[in-house]
Amino acid sequence: MEKVLTDIVEKNRYLLKEGKVADYIPALAKANPNHIGVCLVDLDGTITTAGDTSIKFTIQSISKVITLMRAVMDKGQDYVFGRVGYEGTDEPFNTLYKLDLPHITKPANPMINAGAILTTSLVHGSGDEKFQRILELTRIMTNNPNIIYNEEVYQSEKATGDKNRAIANLMRARGILDGDVEEILDAYFKQCSIEVDAEDLGNIAAFLANGCRGLDDYGKSSPNSLSSILLGIMVTSGMYNYSGQYAVEVGIPSKSGVGGGILAVVPNKLGIGVFSPPLDENGNSIAGLGILKSISEEFDLRIF
Repeated sequence: MEKVLTDIVEKNRYLLKEGKVADYIPALAKANPNHIGVCLVDLDGTITTAGDTSIKFTIQSISKVITLMRAVMDKGQDYVFGRVGYEGTDEPFNTLYKLDLPHITKPANPMINAGAILTTSLVHGSGDEKFQRILELTRIMTNNPNIIYNEEVYQSEKATGDKNRAIANLMRARGILDGDVEEILDAYFKQCSIEVDAEDLGNIAAFLANGCRGLDDYGKSSPNSLSSILLGIMVTSGMYNYSGQYAVEVGIPSKSGVGGGILAVVPNKLGIGVFSPPLDENGNSIAGLGILKSISEEFDLRIF
């Protein structure tokens, strides 16, 4: 298996030169564009890796899956999706223009920034408590109690997050978002700055592949309900406006982040964590997409 994964990494290494490392958050621009790696974790906990799987990077938008899970456990599915939609979107992940249209009463889904900021607002807690509860769930899902957030990336996101402030303030002005905008954004910037490696992503994906089983308390939800919600949302909007094509070409529920990570879940089989910083025009790891397409084809993992 390791030989097959190594061959897949090398097969897709050429894609590194076709992408660009994110630089709209200055701290992310420091990433090494030559890093590329993949980790597979099966439901027995067997881990197989190839490439640069021990390199730390920030989870970025992959955190939206964890925060959605936390919010649904806190508030229940009906409440959360009364405030944010289930729908896919063909707009960029940081769009805000539709939020000011009179017929729009909530963000399209929890994976675009508007929906993710709103989802963060629904997590129980005040001050730093929201973030700490998201971080604790991340540690449980990764089986890694040492996970922390990257202070430099957090401060960089906070200093350059004016568009996210505009999104949050517009939702607040329209009565879509409740609470203190800066407090909510502080939790949001910190959750995006949680630092992981490809193995951590593989463990999160394996947790989801195993039907979200293993927690002591599910609050107002259940393992089966959470699994259905999270995998469904990942299929329809986890790869932003590339999600439809990705579902056809790769066919695995996935979520990407502009730090170069991709989380991919093969239900009842295994979890996959991919890392490679250069991104395509949609904000997805370009070599990561190639790796996942190759893995899906090699092992016949499409769920459709």
